[in-house]
Amino acid sequence: MDGMTPELSGEAFRRYARDWLRDNAPSGFLADQPGYTPPGLEQSLAWEAAMHRAGLAGITWPKAYGGHGRTLREHLIANQEIGRLALPESVSSIGKELAGPIILAVGTEEQKLRYLPPILEMREMWCQGFSEPDAGSDLAGLRTRAVPDGDGWRVTGQKIWTSGAYKAKRCLLLARTGTVEDRHKGLALFAVPMDTPGIRVVPIRQMNDKQSFCEVFFDDVRVEPEDALGKPDEGWSAAIRVLGIERATNRMYRAWRFENELRHLVAACRQDESLAPLLRDSAYRQRIAATVTDIEMVKGHVEPVVEALVAGQAIGARGSLMKLHWSEAHQRFAALAQEMLGMAAPDAPPSTLQAQKRFQEIYLQARAETIYAGTTEIQLGIIADRVLQLPKGK
Repeated sequence: MDGMTPELSGEAFRRYARDWLRDNAPSGFLADQPGYTPPGLEQSLAWEAAMHRAGLAGITWPKAYGGHGRTLREHLIANQEIGRLALPESVSSIGKELAGPIILAVGTEEQKLRYLPPILEMREMWCQGFSEPDAGSDLAGLRTRAVPDGDGWRVTGQKIWTSGAYKAKRCLLLARTGTVEDRHKGLALFAVPMDTPGIRVVPIRQMNDKQSFCEVFFDDVRVEPEDALGKPDEGWSAAIRVLGIERATNRMYRAWRFENELRHLVAACRQDESLAPLLRDSAYRQRIAATVTDIEMVKGHVEPVVEALVAGQAIGARGSLMKLHWSEAHQRFAALAQEMLGMAAPDAPPSTLQAQKRFQEIYLQARAETIYAGTTEIQLGIIADRVLQLPKGK
């Protein structure tokens, strides 16, 4: 079933989303079910394209650009239902959660029509060229240069931790048109085709043996004028404005996916005679209860932010509160799951082995969660400066 009745909203929309996901999620996609097999890229692309056609992606984007023109409330409902299932993460989150909103904010009408529909239809994947070896969380220190070249630009520099660069068709690139001393001034955004001469991608092997992160080198890369996003000095304000909303609104399913993971852990322990006693141990019960509290706190960050945005209010730095709490809490939970499942007997049942495999991957991935989208230290600084308005130290 593709498409949805326009008048669906509230609980009717929730029932639609829940039923569609139940009836259409491919067999083997759910990490908490027997027979789970991690999908390949083509399978993931097909699944996410189907979700978009069904109205469960691009929910708030205008219809003119391939979206569904609905509100953040429907976006939250869809994310709650997606999160309740152990579905794979999006393979095009950069395009849908970062590039798309920035293009909507600063792009021309021609750029919106050109770039946005292919993102939702999963025809074009994007990567994000922000972080550099000496400018990770401190984006204002980046050194990649963009210099005028006729009516376009020439870009030279290096980016790192560029997720999905090896499979991306375009790079959302932040480059400096002024000097490093300008800090926030003179930063420009570009939509650079990844097959442009002078671009070299080097995958980085991670601790989980994947290579989703990459180094990307730009050697005198020509950028056409139509691929410049916004004004030459608008890059910083556009990126920060969208990043602030991204931390609060993107991947809203995290709290509900977190809840799914906790249910899976408890179920796996109940089904294993060697692990079941842990669920009666007071120390572990307290840590599980603390996890439940953490999950409810993450939910408590998301829902008020949605209502504030729907009401047209600015959320400021509140996105940092959610990002900080979720990433720290998820790391604690991942360590707890590893500890508990690690006590299984050598002849553990298949359900335990499946859970061990899932939570080992979650544990390794969680190590990066306090780093990407702004480190814990950066989030604490933002909260101190912009939320608590504490005096700066000398």
